[in-house]
Amino acid sequence: MRNFDYTKLSTMLWDTEILSYIAKIHEYKGRQALYLRQKPMELERLVEVAKIQSTEASNRIEGIITTKSRLKQLCEDKTTPKNRDEKEILGYRNALNLIHENYPYIPVKPNYILQLHKELLKFTNLSYGGIFKNTANEIDMRLPDGTMQIIFKPLLPYETPQAIENICASYENTLNKELVDPLLLIPCFILDFLCIHPFNDGNGRMSRLLTLL
Repeated sequence: MRNFDYTKLSTMLWDTEILSYIAKIHEYKGRQALYLRQKPMELERLVEVAKIQSTEASNRIEGIITTKSRLKQLCEDKTTPKNRDEKEILGYRNALNLIHENYPYIPVKPNYILQLHKELLKFTNLSYGGIFKNTANEIDMRLPDGTMQIIFKPLLPYETPQAIENICASYENTLNKELVDPLLLIPCFILDFLCIHPFNDGNGRMSRLLTLL
């Protein structure tokens, strides 16, 4: 079993450019808090636009698409999905809304990750929504001669539940101790999540949802 210990990030030396970006992000976060108090309706409008753009972009990466008009209708709950792509888009939208509306009450723990995955695949006929993978899911590519080559081997199914438990525990422990800036900790957590590749389907979309969370 792999060992996950994010507290070690506190001993690393970081590029000054990265640290500069982090400082700027925190600065703009403070300005956003002020803007929220002054013009809450404007910020709320921007959030709704961002939700639609996020839903489109995250699904398009996976080849899940629909028209812009249908996307807007789905995100605004003004229509029902017509095909599998739209069902997956609707599931992503619901999971995204769940995070936006309840993020203070959603800890980064295995059970909550499973619940978000179940929400993601809620409208499909897939049976493994909210369940860790039960088959190996190597990432491969087809070579010019037609043969397949494995380019990455995630953890095996039997290793997955404990690995997710471990990255969540280490993330929470490191965050609570304030040893590492969250903007450095989050991408390391997400990288490990993707290397574990814990689900039969939806790993990329889940990684983006968890980044937002």
